[in-house]
Amino acid sequence: MQAKARDQQLKDRWDQLLAHLTDQFSETEEIEIEGILYLVGLQELGKIHQRFKKDDNVNIIHIGICTVLEPFGYYAFDFYDEDGWPHFKLLEELPVLKPGEQTVLMKEAIVDYFLEKDLIQ
Repeated sequence: MQAKARDQQLKDRWDQLLAHLTDQFSETEEIEIEGILYLVGLQELGKIHQRFKKDDNVNIIHIGICTVLEPFGYYAFDFYDEDGWPHFKLLEELPVLKPGEQTVLMKEAIVDYFLEKDLIQ
């Protein structure tokens, strides 16, 4: 697939995902990448109806990041701790990317995660 077609496919899928998640969780403001990573982390943690402290929220986003980047070979699930929180090990350092390139990598990883969960097509 040509890069331009692939970029358009990513954009279309990203827009579809944003519309779905914004409709489901926000209603007014478009949900941002950090919010999506938080939702992924919550899903993976499995403690959806619990209130969390600020430090926990940062850790939930980290779980989301590790989860979506795991298929790309950057992280691997390691174990669950005694409180049921998943831990990951770093397999490969993330490449040094410009901010726009980081955004594209995260969007690709997030879209792939939601494709795998059959939430978008």
